[in-house]
Amino acid sequence: MADWPAGVGRLVLPSTDSTMAEAARQAASFPGPTWICALEQTAARGRRGRAWANPPGNFAASLVLRPDGPPGHAALRSFVAALALRDALVAAGVPEGALALKWPNDVLLSGGKLAGILLESIGSGGRIDSLIIGIGVNLAAAPTPEQLEPGAVPPVSLKAETGIDVTPEDFLDLLAAAYDARERQFTTWGFAPIRTAWLAHAARLGETITARTARDETVGRFTAVDSDGQLVLETAKGPRRIAAADIFF
Repeated sequence: MADWPAGVGRLVLPSTDSTMAEAARQAASFPGPTWICALEQTAARGRRGRAWANPPGNFAASLVLRPDGPPGHAALRSFVAALALRDALVAAGVPEGALALKWPNDVLLSGGKLAGILLESIGSGGRIDSLIIGIGVNLAAAPTPEQLEPGAVPPVSLKAETGIDVTPEDFLDLLAAAYDARERQFTTWGFAPIRTAWLAHAARLGETITARTARDETVGRFTAVDSDGQLVLETAKGPRRIAAADIFF
């Protein structure tokens, strides 16, 4: 397995309510970047407070960072994390062509949802004291259909799709090394190379997709991600930039 990155903490718990909640409780006490991995979560959650199914053997972890820069810059780490996830999966043996990145926060395997990313911050006055990046990967099993929201991309598991059997602890080692490399790229060169690499693996680029928010729905051809990480759709009324939405194929 990969070497653990220097200066990064590692905490593996047998059980917790949620690695995001655990990270928020402990963030102030960490001397530097720290990964928290849980072998069981009793109250896991995804984006917009939705429940996140976490069958035994699946991966659940959160990375605590103290980022520099404005909140918008910190949020671009969802793309950093997505690329790191892809790198770690390739290192585990997944064929590169089987993986795709779905805006804004999913990793697909053979067209099915394999992993999700969640970002939350702690701070005040426009300053981020801690950024928490939560990552869930269906290593061993996929959620059942009744655990999904309507229209969601069908989930898949790494083991069922590829036969690759990796433990959460071993995958944490791969992911920590991959994330450290991508984080260094981001902090050294900025978002441009991350954006280029992400778009090279983007799901449905050039195709018509639907972006849905609580207020409206936009249908258009997915043409790009801009320098702020916003989705760019070409619609009948011209280009539309979308900062946050659920995406449906």
